[in-house]
Amino acid sequence: MKDGPDIAIIAAQIGDPARANILMALMSGLPLTATELAREAGVSLSTASGHLAKLRENGLVAFASKGRYRYFRIADVDVAHAVEALVTVASRAGHMRTRPGPKDKAMRRARSCYDHLAGRLAVDLFEYWVLQRVLRWHDDLVFLTRTGERFVEERGIDVANLKHQKRPLCRTCVDWSERRHHLGGSIGAAILSHAVEKRWAVREPASRAVTFSVAGEKSFAAWYAATPRSR
Repeated sequence: MKDGPDIAIIAAQIGDPARANILMALMSGLPLTATELAREAGVSLSTASGHLAKLRENGLVAFASKGRYRYFRIADVDVAHAVEALVTVASRAGHMRTRPGPKDKAMRRARSCYDHLAGRLAVDLFEYWVLQRVLRWHDDLVFLTRTGERFVEERGIDVANLKHQKRPLCRTCVDWSERRHHLGGSIGAAILSHAVEKRWAVREPASRAVTFSVAGEKSFAAWYAATPRSR
């Protein structure tokens, strides 16, 4: 069928190796300059600028100016979700760009998936919340239950405010390293922000790795693994 959106154009943009590296660098969720992205992509600054112009033209990245610098980011959560889905497919097919090492181990433990937490810790949280009926599946979608809303509010996350956002409260991603689901959406983003604000974890500069201290990981586990109170 030839009618409808032309995915070939977007696929071609993402398929270029340098542009793919730029998008993967921006999947850390941190804004980066063209110079930083050129280094991540392994190209010159002028070449990176050309790639960024094409990515912006096709709605894949956006930027904000601060002083004389432009800081680039993934355009929105739909783009981030599409990139992460491609990462999952590439991983399943065995298309890995580096050999496993210490950095790979840290990424598998905890990393950012654009603006929410991914990796083993995120999968553990998701599966515990489903077991405790904080979350429930319905027609392949995940929802926050009434008990879950109270539980998450008690954890210090303003659910009422998040409901006013355009994005869904809950969205799942298939975690590329664990091959199971983790939690995205505005709740997922709030969880990562909360962990960083509490100083349980640190988002590594120009990397997707999220580093939890030993005490921070224990505090995080105690935070999400409390038993929900039912009426």
